Amino acid sequence: MRTIRGLTWDHPRAREGLFAATADFMRAHPGTEVLWDTHPLRGFESTPIEQLADRYDLIILDHPFMGDVAQSGCLLDLTTEAGALDLAGIAGGTVGKSFATYSYEGHWAVPIDAACQVAVYRPDRVSRPPRTWSEVVVLARSVPVGVALGTVHSLMTFFTLCSNLGAPPGSVRDQPLVAREAGHTALARLRALRDWRPHSLKWNAIDLQEAMASSENVAYCPYVYGYVSYALPGKYAHQLAFADMPSADDSGAPAGSTIGGTGLAISRRCVERVLALEFASFLTRAEVQIATGLAGGQPAHRSAWQSEALNASSGQFYRDTLATLEAAVIRPRYPKYMTLQNEGGEIVGRHLRGSLSADQTLAALDAVHHRLLGC
Repeated sequence: MRTIRGLTWDHPRAREGLFAATADFMRAHPGTEVLWDTHPLRGFESTPIEQLADRYDLIILDHPFMGDVAQSGCLLDLTTEAGALDLAGIAGGTVGKSFATYSYEGHWAVPIDAACQVAVYRPDRVSRPPRTWSEVVVLARSVPVGVALGTVHSLMTFFTLCSNLGAPPGSVRDQPLVAREAGHTALARLRALRDWRPHSLKWNAIDLQEAMASSENVAYCPYVYGYVSYALPGKYAHQLAFADMPSADDSGAPAGSTIGGTGLAISRRCVERVLALEFASFLTRAEVQIATGLAGGQPAHRSAWQSEALNASSGQFYRDTLATLEAAVIRPRYPKYMTLQNEGGEIVGRHLRGSLSADQTLAALDAVHHRLLGC
């Protein structure tokens, strides 16, 4: 029996489609075993990949770790495996910049799940989701509008707002993390979102969507990582609907969302490397990605996002957010960037709790950013 063990994160979006595809793979490959463990979202967002690569053959991971991965060499560089993986084909079939997120002085994972910050709403309470920030302000007068501002999610929303204003976070030495004018505007809008729902300071993306699907606390959120699980009928008390994020200006263009999603990586220590590569190749096939979506996952292949069957089963989740994902941006990924992500979330959180001014917040973010870049 050839066996490999993997780690994914503990949410239906991360488990259900992946586990169904794994069962299909093992049926098609007698004598193989692919076993999965799970860890919580917080672990997925912050646990160093080097630690996980010592214990697992396969790792479902987030792309901001790529600078650290390139520096440590703890994962298999997939550019060396051209005979086993059609990287060009995978790249061409992947939606948005999801494939590119895992390239950093090598290529360290294949995308199996695509996501970015989009809008989510209760269709029984909001007939037409806003297309601009001005429309969000108007909507907030009639229904509860909220956002996830806990830990790193406040920083991701800050990045999205800055990027939509034309000032995405940079990775250049001696340059600010974001342009000052855009940074001030973004922080002002975060404060407005905080004021509409103060308890959102404790929420991550899952908390917010759970609250929307099970209570009357929030009817609309303009920026949150979309989870197809909440768009599936019969899963929750209230089925949610998703839409392109609103523009920061009056253009209605949903550009600049901070891309998320997950990739499948292989530990450099993996003994059954051939099996791991066979599984990665299988999981990225168009037909397998569509089947993964139909089983409750959130695929990364463009054909899945355009699938009529998949959209019909999810309230048009994919069709209605595709423009945002196609125009999403990649956040910094330089070595030690995760320190900025962790500390930056705390810094923005302190601002939203009133202990830092806007100028102090932007200066504190720059100080961490420059320290990590060695300025």
